[in-house]
Order: sequence, then structure tokens, then C-alpha cells
Amino acid sequence: MVDPINDLRIIGVVTICLLLLISMAGMEWESKTQWLFFIVLMVSFSNYFVGTIIPVPEKEAMGFFSYRSEIFLSNLFPDWRGADGSFFQMFAIFFPSAIGILSGVNICGDLKDPGSAIPKGTLAAIFGTTASYLAISATAASCVVRDASGNPNDSLPANYSDLCEGLGCKLGWNFTACEQSKSCGFGLANSLKILGLASGFDGLITAGVFAASLSSALAFLVSAPKIFQCLCRDNIYPYIGFFAKGYGKNDEPLRAYLLTFIIAIAFILIAELNIIAALISNFFLCSYALINFSCFHASITNSPGWRPSFRYYSKWASLFGAIISVVLMFLLTWWAALVTTCVILFLLGYVTYNKPKINWGSSVQAGTYNMALSYSVSLAAVEDHVKNFRPQCLVLTGPPNVRPALVDFVGSFTKNISLMICGDILMLTPRENRLPLSQLGADNLVKWLNRRKVRSFYTPFSGDCLREGAKHLLQASGLGKLKPNILVMGFKNNWKECAPHSMEDYVNTIYDAFDSNYGVCLLRMIDGLDLSEGIQSQVNPGFVGDEGSETAETEEVNHSIDKNADVPSDAVLTDQIKTVFQSKQGKKTIDVYWISDDGGLTLLVPYLLSRRKRWSQCKVRVFIVGEYHTMEEDRKEMILLLQTFRLDIHDVIVMTDSEKPPQAKNLKRFEDTVAPFRLRDEQQADTNVQQLKKDCPWKISDKELEALRQKSERKVRLNEIIRKNSQQASLVLVSLPVPQLDCPSALYMAWLDTLTCGLHCPTVLIRGNQQNVLTFYCQ
Repeated sequence: MVDPINDLRIIGVVTICLLLLISMAGMEWESKTQWLFFIVLMVSFSNYFVGTIIPVPEKEAMGFFSYRSEIFLSNLFPDWRGADGSFFQMFAIFFPSAIGILSGVNICGDLKDPGSAIPKGTLAAIFGTTASYLAISATAASCVVRDASGNPNDSLPANYSDLCEGLGCKLGWNFTACEQSKSCGFGLANSLKILGLASGFDGLITAGVFAASLSSALAFLVSAPKIFQCLCRDNIYPYIGFFAKGYGKNDEPLRAYLLTFIIAIAFILIAELNIIAALISNFFLCSYALINFSCFHASITNSPGWRPSFRYYSKWASLFGAIISVVLMFLLTWWAALVTTCVILFLLGYVTYNKPKINWGSSVQAGTYNMALSYSVSLAAVEDHVKNFRPQCLVLTGPPNVRPALVDFVGSFTKNISLMICGDILMLTPRENRLPLSQLGADNLVKWLNRRKVRSFYTPFSGDCLREGAKHLLQASGLGKLKPNILVMGFKNNWKECAPHSMEDYVNTIYDAFDSNYGVCLLRMIDGLDLSEGIQSQVNPGFVGDEGSETAETEEVNHSIDKNADVPSDAVLTDQIKTVFQSKQGKKTIDVYWISDDGGLTLLVPYLLSRRKRWSQCKVRVFIVGEYHTMEEDRKEMILLLQTFRLDIHDVIVMTDSEKPPQAKNLKRFEDTVAPFRLRDEQQADTNVQQLKKDCPWKISDKELEALRQKSERKVRLNEIIRKNSQQASLVLVSLPVPQLDCPSALYMAWLDTLTCGLHCPTVLIRGNQQNVLTFYCQ
């Protein structure tokens, strides 16, 4: 029509347009068309094999001699010709003829019984194509010589005695001249029409070639868009959701059909089959390598869900298939293999980083589980050492999205280095007769944590009260060495207005934590921690915010929230309130008031915070108690201790006035705070005092208040020092007083409230369990 190259382009474009119409018509038309192609192909096969056994003298000049053992032996070994002649070059050209065996897998969604049809069809395709290719190769190599001139005059007479070399001479033909001049136009090495030459009717071979080519093209034109449609619906990669839409009762991916059509047109316009074949082989080898490695990886993870029904399956065969596919990729076209590898790594990296909201039950999950289980068990046999200490926190957050500041604070120093568990104690009484948090609600809270990029586990636990639930969590949380050693709670801002039993439970929870050899950390913020207002979530009434504050919620609203309400997925995923711990702190200070030695936890936490990018510009200041006349010695001794611990802290301030009496107004404020909880011994008989103390253990008797007056005044004085020195700090850490049995819970809460009142920055009351967490060089 025009020229050989453009004729290929014209015919190819017209053909692909017809195939597109068939594929868009639906699977029924595609199936009927494939049956037509199959019939034509079988007729072509039969025509070829029948033609090979019929000797035709007119074809001998072109190299066809029917079956001859000497011809087969001469063609048994390779004879590469040309600069590009090699095994791998021929393999790259031939390989696309074997890539149609996965067509059934690609359209598995349209099969009635995929579990039975796919293995049977795939295995039948493999054995059928292998047998047919071997049969054609063997029969052609047995019937046709490598080189022939096609000239009938090259026939040798019966009495020919001149010099003649080559296999043709034994068969009565002299092809020596064209062999030496490399001008032979016929034979296996030269002619592309060998199958037509050997067949009974040449036209049927051409029809068979068209049927085989169009069958494969139609299969991929139908199957590739369906696979791509599923990929688009999973939302793994951006900007491809447009092609996920389906049409008609069979959900046909018409948009993906058009995309595949455009790509096919682009390759057709190249009009160089050998170049296209090499590129296609590269991508398919990559696909086969990934499929084989996926099977191998699923096998070595020993996941119970991986149950291949093929009795002859071997994981080592899968590994061999993956390796050999990768090797062949680089041997065929090394530059294309490099490009393909880079593309695959980029796509894998994107999925790993983006973490799409899709779960296929990947073998990677099974492998991660195996590794986690193995390492956890191996850790159990290792004794604890101070060098390996990590602050592993059990954080009583309730629903994490209700107290994001508490979550962000702990996540700031545990992320990527230690364990964090968000505990949610669901305080349900028997008369409420309600079920615990549903799995959907728990999953939504985990999604909230992941979206906030907080590495934490979420553990809901039912209990009649805060103390009971916390005690069970303290005992049961963790796995082996991955067990919490610090209890983190929010400060109970409403301790003066709440039910006395709730306050008693709160203080006893702190006592139980110390008794269980845990460290304790309490976080107080000026606006409170509870953001439960307007969020349908399970709320732990053991923690509520400041009454009247902007972010707090009153007890009336708190009790009106349905404890069994699930957290809506859209609210959980979109309600990401920013807290102070997510902002850059600038060049402020982290002030540590180290009142007593607790093993070093009070110093370790600010050090870990200072390593974070948001806190890196903050300077850590350590305040210690000392005498005026030994102030410089105490300061130098503390700096030397910090250097020994390899803590980059050089700003140490000695508080020499901590023993001074507090100001009268501040002491009066403290007395007003505890006044509602006093028993007033002088107004009641001794028996009444003892009975009231038994019924209301949180009440403060005059005797207890007087016995602990000195400690109370120290707390008031320390608060004065803190407010004087740390008004501009970004974070204040103060040694937490240890609750004593002879100290009523109301008085203890008054101490905590006094220590932290009047500060505009977050305040942390922290105390270790006397376990050493900092190591010397020699330890």
C-alpha cells in the first residue's frame, strides 16, 4: 500500500481497532472470537503436520525433503549468524510466544469456578504450548535444511562427480555456491516461511499465524484492563482512580480498554517486532520473577493461610524460577532490566511509604509476624542491663483521640526507640449491661494513631473502676521483655469536684504502679487534656478536664456520652487536633527539678526529648536542692555526674532557698484547697473521727495535717521557685512525691495540684522506680 514499514503500521492499527471493538462488546463476544481463532489454529496445525509427511519434489530446491535423520542431526546444534546472533537474542524474540499462559488468571473474576479452572487451564496451557512448540521445532528441523538456493537447476545429476560440500550434496542438491557467498534465500536459517513450505496448503499457515497472534492480542487486550481496574480501585497509587469505573452488568473497564488501546498503538507504530519482543520479554520476566518470589516468600513464612493445593509444588522451584527470571532479564537486555528494576523499586518504595488502606493478606505481614515472634522469644532469655534500658510506657489515655496531647507527649520520646501502649479502661458497672468497645471502634482508634504517625498499641480493658482496670493492665500488658515499665497518666484536674471514690482510685492507681515496680509520670496542661466534647467516643470518667476550660468537658456532659458508641471512621481519621507537642519549641528551656534521686528517669526523659527535631533547640536546665555555703561544690558535682552519664547538660542551678517558709498568701491558698476535705478533730469526738476516717479515708484529720505540715510547706515553696524560674520554659519536669499510706488521698492531690499550679507550660510530675536507667562508661 505504501511501503513495508508503513504497511505494518496501517494493518496493525486497523487490526487493533477491530480487537478493541470486540473487547468492549463484552466477554461473550471475546469468548466466541477466541473459539473461532482456536478452530483456525487447530486446522492450521493439522495442515502443517500432514504436509510434513508428504514429499513434494518441487519443494526440494527450497530445502524441504520431508523427514530425514541426517537433516535432524545437522540442525541439532546452533549456527549463529550475524552480529546480533546469539541464544539470548533468539530467546528474547521467542519468549513472548509463551506469555499467554496467565491469560486465564487475569480474567479470574469472570470465571465460574476460578479455583478449579485456573490451575487446570494454566497447566493445560503450559503443557499444550510446550508440546506444540517442541513438535513444530523438531519436525521443521527434521524436514528442512539450513541453507537452500531455491534454484531448480542446482539439482545434481546421477553421475555428478565434481566437488560438492554440505548436506545438500547427500540429498542430491548442490547449494555450495550460495552457502559460500551467504546468498541463500531459503532454508531454516534464511526463510521466514518455512512452516508454509512444509505444510500441505500455505494459506492455512498464514491464517494460523494470524489466529495465534490475534488470539494473544485479544486475550491481553481484555485481561490487562481488568487487572489495571482492580489496581485502580485499591487506590494504591495516585491519579489512576479515573480508570477504576466499570460499565454494564459485567462491570467492563471501558476506560482502561482505551488506555490499553493507546499503549498498543504506540508499540505498533514502532513497527519493529524484534525490538518490541525484547521489551515485552523484559517486563514479563520481571512479572514472573515477582510471582515466583511471592510464592517462595509465602512458603518460608509458614503462614497457615498459605495452602497450595498443587501436590508437586516446591518453594525451591519458586525461588529458582525467580532467580533465573532475573538473570535472564539482564542477559537479554541489560539496560531495559535496569530500568525495569528501578521502576519496580520505586513502586514498591511508594507503597511501603504511603501504606495504602488495603489489606491483601500479604506474605510480608506473615514474615513480619514471624520475625517479631522470634525476636520477642529470644529477648526473653536476655537479662536486663542498664545499657539497654528503654522507657516503655503504658499510657492511660482512654480513647487516644480524646487526649491527643498525652499521646503526643509520650510519642515524642518513645517513637522509634521504645514501646508505647495506649490503655483505655472502660468503666462499666453491671447494671449498665453494656458491651465493651466493639472491634470496629478499636480499629478506628488504631487508624487514628497511625494517621497521627504515633507508634503505639491500643489496648481497651473493662473494669469496674479505674484502679481495678489499671491494676490488670499493669500486670498483663506487654509480651516478654516488651513490657511497660512506666505508667503515664493525665493529671486529674477535677479532683476537688469529682466523686471522692474517683479521687481515691486515682491516687491508689499511682500507689499500685509504684508497688508494681513501675515508674510514674503525670502530665498536666493549663487547659486540661480531655477533648471529648463533640467526639462520640468512649470516655473514661477517671480523667476529665478542668471545669470551665476551653477544651474541657463538664461531668454532666461526660456522663451523657454513650460509653458503647463506636467512633465513626470519618471522624477518627479527620479529627487530628494539633497540640503543643507537635510544634517546634524554639530556643526555650526544658526545666528539670530533680528533688530526689529516682534512678535517673527524671533526667533521661528530657534528654530523649532534646534529641527530637522539634525540641533540639531547647536547652535543658537542671535544678537541684543545696546549701548556700556548698552551692558551687554541689553544682560542680552535679555537672560531673551528668558528664559521667554522658548527658549533654551543662546548665545546673542550685536552689538554696527551698527550705525558706512559703509566702503567706500561697500557704493560705493551699489551706483553702484542703479545707473541704478536713475532718476538724476538735469539733468531733474521737470515736466519730475514727469512724469517719474509716468510711472516708480521703478525709484529712488535724493530726495528719499537722504531721505532714512541713512537707506541705515544701511543696508550696517549691511551686513558688518553679513559677519564678520557669514561666518561659517549654516544659517543666518535677520529681513526683511518692504516696504514703499515712497521707490521705485528698492531701496528696493537694500536693500535686500545688506543685503544678500557676504554670502556663506543660508540667510533668515524674518519678522512677529506683531502677538505674543511666549508665557510666565502665558499666
